[in-house]
Formats: sequence, C-alpha cells, structure tokens
Amino acid sequence: MDKLGFLDGIARIAVFVSLLLALFLLTVKTENKLANRLFACFIIFSGIDFSGLLVYSFPQEYVDFEILRSTTCLLEMPLIYLYVLAVCYSDFRLKWKHLIYTLPFIIMNVVFMPRFYLKSGIEKELFVANYSQMFEAYFFHILIELQYFFYVISIFLILRKYKKIYLENYTNPSTSTYKWLFQMNCVFLIMHSIAASKNILRYTATRDTFLWGNVLMVITALSVICWFVMKALNHPELFRGINSQLKLTKDILPKNNENAIEVKEHQNEVVDTQILTLKQYMADKEPFLDPSLTIQELANQIDIPVRDLSVLINHKMDQHFFDFVNEYRIQKAMNILKDESKSQLTVLEILYEVGFNSKSSFNTSFKKYTNLTPTAYRNAV
Repeated sequence: MDKLGFLDGIARIAVFVSLLLALFLLTVKTENKLANRLFACFIIFSGIDFSGLLVYSFPQEYVDFEILRSTTCLLEMPLIYLYVLAVCYSDFRLKWKHLIYTLPFIIMNVVFMPRFYLKSGIEKELFVANYSQMFEAYFFHILIELQYFFYVISIFLILRKYKKIYLENYTNPSTSTYKWLFQMNCVFLIMHSIAASKNILRYTATRDTFLWGNVLMVITALSVICWFVMKALNHPELFRGINSQLKLTKDILPKNNENAIEVKEHQNEVVDTQILTLKQYMADKEPFLDPSLTIQELANQIDIPVRDLSVLINHKMDQHFFDFVNEYRIQKAMNILKDESKSQLTVLEILYEVGFNSKSSFNTSFKKYTNLTPTAYRNAV
C-alpha cells in the first residue's frame, strides 16, 4: 500500500471512530447532557475534518461543499471552549450570544465568496487546483492560528478562575476536573503546534514528507479523542461543576474608604469573635465529616451570611475554604491513627470516616500537613 492509500485507510478509521464515539455521547444517559452534546459536536466536526484526507474527488457541481467542509475546523475550538464552560459551571446554558463564536467560520466563507463561491465551474476548478498558492489559503491558516491560541489562552484563564472559586467554596478533595481539563488543554496546545509544523511542510518539504506528517497527525488526534472520551466515561466525578454566580473573595471585599481607620478596631473585635465561634463550631459539631460540605452549607449551619463567611475564611484567616476544612479532617485522621484502640481500622476506612472520598486525595492532603503518608505516620507514632 502506498503512502496515499495508507493515509486514506487511517483517515477512514478516524472518521468511523469519531462518528461512533459521537453517537455514543449523544445517546448515553448522564446528568451533564449539555457537556456531552457539545463534545459530541466537536468529535463530529473533527470527523468531518479528518474526511478531508480521504482519497476522493468532489463532482464539479458539489465542489462548494469541499471548501465549506474545510472551514468547519473553525468551529472545533469554540465547541471545546463551550464544553469547558459546561463542565466547569453546573448552571451554564447555551444562549444566542454564543453564536458570536461562529464568526471566524462565517468570515472565512465570506472571504472565499468573491473568487470561489460566486465564480463559474471552470474558475472554481482552477481555484481548487492552485489553492495552496492563493491568498485565501494563507489567510485561512493565519485565522486558524489566531483562533486556536485565543481559545487555548481563554480556557487556561477559565480554569484558573475555576480552581480559585472551587478552593474558596468547596471541600470535596477531588480537583480532578481542573487537572483533567488542564491536561486536555495542554494536549491540544501541543497537538496544534505539531499541526502547525505539519502545515509548514506543505510549503517547504516534499509531498511524501507532508503525507507522512498527515498520517502522524491523524493517528495522534484519534488517540487523543479516544483517551479524552474514555477518561470522561471512567471518571463521572469530573463533571462536578460549580455555580458560575460565585465570586472570588477579592471581588467581594469592601473597598477602602475615608473612615476605614475609625472602624478598623471594632471590625477586628468582631472578626476575632467570629473566628472563635467558627472554630468552636468546627470542633464541637464536626461538619467537615460531610465530604460534600460547601461554604454555603456551613454558612447556613452557623447562621452567618455566606459572603461574610467567605471573607472571614479566605481573607481574614488567609486560608482557602478547601484548606480550612481539610485541616480539621487531617487532624481528626491523625487522632485516629494515634489511637491504639482503633488500630484495626484501615487507612481507607479512616479517610471515609473523616470526610474524604478518595485515597489519593487523602494521601496528598495528609502529606501536605504532616510530610508523611498516613501509613508512615501510624508507624511513627
């Protein structure tokens, strides 16, 4: 089999697997239907993109569809961006304003209009035959690069804010959603860098080298899509979104004013009292034993406005809510590990008892506070 035939075979597999995975995501039962549908659409458009590597030729009367197909790649990163929003924020919904993300796709097709869409059949054939030397091709590649890096940077900024809000308002030790999406974005960045390098080969290398670059790119893309979907299916907890209405503590702190100095002493007394009350409640009632405890739930329990409690913990006590609660969990775990009457309890039983829900999260947090693993700590004491 020659290189072109091999590329055609790989592309056919990629298209088939993409459509199969998309069908599965569209039909599987899940609470986060929007995220699945957005990612399924991304996979469908990826499959359409892969189909451009198949060995075929469009009939002259349908050649417009080939150019239209090539521009659909401009819809892939907007779908991933919206997918990240849907995974991170449980209350995310699609709105008409999100159609603005289709603007690059529309612009590109408008650019093609004067010298392609509005021309006759022979002129269209000449355009396609000399496409790689056309102004439109250069503009297309530049637009793809600008769009790709815009969305990659935007996703990193979303994830940074998501992580901060999560740590300030939630206590579930799992931050796997952030880690997973961060890894995904890094993979996309690396993949696109490879794709950009491959496109340079179109103009600088031989045709055979360019074909092998395409083969490598399709195999890599197919592997990443399969990994991405399998990761989502095997770890449903990755879809634990946060409320997008939540704000960072720094955004809700009162601004300094002229009489701030006069009230500072009184505020310090109130803060000291609130901290003492909070710590006493944590020690007596042990709300941290609830693995899904949120700052809203704790605020309701101690009858303090959630806004004030957030400022108290994240600003006045200089701790994330996440770390504040886990400190109590680790302290209780340490007491259990030191208790000889509970030596029969396994580490797994202990971590569930103190409010954690995964061994890896417990070990990470325990080592952060003690510089030892739970087993090493038990043996040391």
